[in-house]
Amino acid sequence: LPSISGHLDPSNHQRILMKTGLILLIIGHLNFITGALVHGIVLRFVVDPRDAVSLQYGVANTASVISALLTISCGIAALMLSRYLAPTALKWAVFTLSASSSLGCLSCLLGLAISIGLTLGNQGRALLAPCTIANVALTPVSRDCPFDPTRVYSSTLSLWAISLLLDVMEIVFGIRCLLLTLDL
Repeated sequence: LPSISGHLDPSNHQRILMKTGLILLIIGHLNFITGALVHGIVLRFVVDPRDAVSLQYGVANTASVISALLTISCGIAALMLSRYLAPTALKWAVFTLSASSSLGCLSCLLGLAISIGLTLGNQGRALLAPCTIANVALTPVSRDCPFDPTRVYSSTLSLWAISLLLDVMEIVFGIRCLLLTLDL
């Protein structure tokens, strides 16, 4: 609850910072796992530096993993700050990490939205480019395709949608952490 001056008392501040840090830590890990799954299942086979669409997929996914690492770092720093409110350097570290995490997640959100739009626009042809089989939809795992092409389109879009949702949550809680740090 706010006091007379409009600021939170230290015990409430610590509790809210701890909850925010834990949420950032969990969301960051989930987004990291989602990005690793997308890369491991599909993008390691698809990314070709000569193809602009697949290169965009790789850049957006790499940025998503990096922003997830920033969010995890921000969560750890917020947890430390919730325990020790006094160090000024720790306050600046949480401020910097939460600002960079929020901006990184915003750029990932835009990159993933573009990736989803490109994939829907070209009906997954860039995802299936490594496959040289004639009828991809009916053939299960083939020697000419380095992965199972039957569910690549839906799996990748589902994982990107989950990552998009997690990026939105990272932005919200990153900004919340930023505002809590400013209040300190």
